[in-house]
Amino acid sequence: MIGKLIKRSFDDLLNLFYPNPCLLCDRVLQEQEEFVCTHCRLDLPETGQHRGMAPTTGENKFAGKVPVTFVYSYLYFAKGSRTQRLIHQLKYRNKKELGSLLGRWYGHQLRTECELQHQIDLIVGVPLHPARHRQRGYNQSDWFARGLSEVLEIPWSDRVLARNHFTVSQTGKDRLNRWRNVSSVFSVMQADFIENKRILLVDDVLTTGATLEACTTALLASNCRSVGIITIAATR
Repeated sequence: MIGKLIKRSFDDLLNLFYPNPCLLCDRVLQEQEEFVCTHCRLDLPETGQHRGMAPTTGENKFAGKVPVTFVYSYLYFAKGSRTQRLIHQLKYRNKKELGSLLGRWYGHQLRTECELQHQIDLIVGVPLHPARHRQRGYNQSDWFARGLSEVLEIPWSDRVLARNHFTVSQTGKDRLNRWRNVSSVFSVMQADFIENKRILLVDDVLTTGATLEACTTALLASNCRSVGIITIAATR
């Protein structure tokens, strides 16, 4: 108890001289706020896909390619948008805990509004190549998976999928070249572990869907029962 009081006093003193700003508007965060202030959080461009509110869903990107049970994205993504700023902080500014926070935020919606916790057995993040992981220090998709796992009370694993080859960035590539870039780079390391399981595959941004399609193909080939997809963000 005394240790907690000392830590809280130290944190309060630290915040007095070095207040944490909101990543989106630079307002000083209040005691219960993390990374994003309440005002900016309420202004985030949510897709509402899990509620059936969006005119189109990500499932269209996979139609006729791989069978997926659902495709939901938390936020809409556009260049120069608030969502892009969050993704940039998550991936390139060492704000890995932001991924967990976004996972918890979306997890609460998925739990209360569509009871996703009853539809999934295991959460799996899209893996980074080991060289990229060493360079960045973490996998942003795994941190998003952690947040979802915490709220939905579904286990997650970073030991199921492996990225076998180092691929160049997907940015700027069209769908065909994105697919060529990733079509054979993923493999399943624990086929017995996922057999007959309903898998939730998660990633940061859904654009053409080539990476997620390649991962889904590998998972289904290893006899999981089904694959659903959730991303932090998606282009319209």
